[in-house]
Amino acid sequence: MMRKPVLTIFYQFNPWNSTIGGIQTLINIFIKYAPKEFEVRLVGTGENKNQPVGRWQEAEFEGREIKFLPLFTIENDNVRHLIPTTLKYTTALLGRCYASDFMHFYRLEPTLAALSWLGEKTLFIQNDIQKQMESKNDRNAILWRRFPVGYYALERLLVGQFNQIFSCNTDSLELYQQRYPDVRDRLSYLKNTFDGDIFYPLSPKERRNGRQELARKNGLSEDTSFILFAGRLHPQKDPMLLIRAMAALNDPKIHLLIAGDGELAVEVRALIAELNLSERITMLGAMKQAELANLHQVCNALVLSSAFEGLPFVVLEALACGTPIVTTKAGDTPRLLTADSGIVCLERTPECIADALHKVVMNPEDYPVASCVRVAEPYAARTVVNEVYSQMWQRWEQRQFSVVG
Repeated sequence: MMRKPVLTIFYQFNPWNSTIGGIQTLINIFIKYAPKEFEVRLVGTGENKNQPVGRWQEAEFEGREIKFLPLFTIENDNVRHLIPTTLKYTTALLGRCYASDFMHFYRLEPTLAALSWLGEKTLFIQNDIQKQMESKNDRNAILWRRFPVGYYALERLLVGQFNQIFSCNTDSLELYQQRYPDVRDRLSYLKNTFDGDIFYPLSPKERRNGRQELARKNGLSEDTSFILFAGRLHPQKDPMLLIRAMAALNDPKIHLLIAGDGELAVEVRALIAELNLSERITMLGAMKQAELANLHQVCNALVLSSAFEGLPFVVLEALACGTPIVTTKAGDTPRLLTADSGIVCLERTPECIADALHKVVMNPEDYPVASCVRVAEPYAARTVVNEVYSQMWQRWEQRQFSVVG
């Protein structure tokens, strides 16, 4: 009887926490929809000091049995720490070997420890690294922006070890194809996904009742319209621009919900108070997927004010719930949207975002649920992830037969 192939996923998070980010969402989906023919392992981080580190543990996530190994404990990975978590994670991997049949990496730096490991390695790229490096605002940049020569040298050293490189961002895909022609045939585009078990539209009556209940819970008028921002409070997402857009919108019947946490939380609260927007903006903190889905299903619009992006999962999740999008011209979202599923703001200004939000909220008939759902449908997790696993299984079988032969 053929043994199960082992997939080991490497990323600095704990899937049982309310962790914010597209990478975390993608990993969760890959775990949940892993076929029973695979054994799945995750090398991550611990959530509290009582959780033993450095040892494999049997665990369950979304009904799926997995093996979990926390390298160290981190209390809140939604906030940037003095020592970058990626550096701590990479250092913890050095000198160890967690090689397996398939290895999935979501950051480049930790693969320094894996150079000598045997097995099929896949790198997932979410953002446009070039735009991150070229950011004019230091606070919008990744720390590597201060040492670009060092980063690109590390990239050249490590990129050749991967059997496959998936990019969820078309600009990054083109950049890698130009920069590394030797691995061009290993590069491909991977659609980001949404979990259709969690994100789906309500009936018009359910949507209306849910919105009214949300207004009552927040002490607001039942005819309040809701805009949702869901994501890390990080300079990349530029929530400060969104707060100023709400000031420019100046409509007391439109309320902004901020679902997320991060290093800018204190500054966001201060700006809200400074602009006297406390009655028009509610900060909800980090939320679990099911809670976030409930908001997507009843809000009038999802807004992104990002400086740079890939294709955010939150966009697909909102569209799958029938909610239109207002976004800055960042990443792949502008390529995705249709005229009846959202608006792309051509200028990153409070006034431009405010005008777009007002248009979407006041004209819901122009952005029907069916149109939003139609845009999201090709990105359903069952379709996208099952195709990846199917290809992995085919390669696994070929390797087994070649060994036997």
